[in-house]
Amino acid sequence: MLLAAGRGERMRPLTDTCPKPLLQVQGQPLLQWHLQALAQAGVCRVVINTAWLGAQISDHFGGVFGLQGNEIRRRQLSISYSQEGADFGGALETAGGIARALPQLGPVFWLAAGDVFAPDFVFDAAAVQAFEASHLLAHLWLVPNPPHNPRGDFGLSAQGLALNLPADDPMHRYTYSTIALLRAELFALPWCDIPHGNPAGAAAPLAPLLRRAMDQGRVGASLYTGRWTDVGTPERLAELNR
Repeated sequence: MLLAAGRGERMRPLTDTCPKPLLQVQGQPLLQWHLQALAQAGVCRVVINTAWLGAQISDHFGGVFGLQGNEIRRRQLSISYSQEGADFGGALETAGGIARALPQLGPVFWLAAGDVFAPDFVFDAAAVQAFEASHLLAHLWLVPNPPHNPRGDFGLSAQGLALNLPADDPMHRYTYSTIALLRAELFALPWCDIPHGNPAGAAAPLAPLLRRAMDQGRVGASLYTGRWTDVGTPERLAELNR
């Protein structure tokens, strides 16, 4: 699942007429970098949630994304949409949006935010297999803290678990990259109280669910050190395009 429903307030005025995932980064829409990496990894189905100017996203990418390179075999992604804006008048936040899209997702799925540039990340099938064989509800990829998030989000244990650290804990935190493997089970009780498919359009963030699962040792984590930018301001976008 690719998250593409946000308003992009910090990117205004650029996002007044263009949804943030369609802003150009190094010659192509930001969201296309994830689609290319997913297709290259052999993923065959993607769900994109939309709200603000969502029709532009579905009109641009349509129902199929194809990757044609040196591979003998053409790799294609089938794309479906969870249209939060059309259904509810606005975005449902991360957990609300995922809960809404659950009927289109499998029991285990990748998650990535459409406003993050991570061209070196590999959506590795071996990581999926290891996650499926584990007891974990989520596996997060963490990154070194950028200047705009110097304190980070979560700790990382020697055993490869993400840690929900108290505010006064001196242990180093890393920043959540917004790339993860998730189980659909995380979006049911006792972790989440939104009904399957989110028929009422409840808006809810993902972090509280992850923190509950971390407290029970059910969230793994890895450190990703490739290129990564949260394209959250016009200045960061301009820097990438320089």
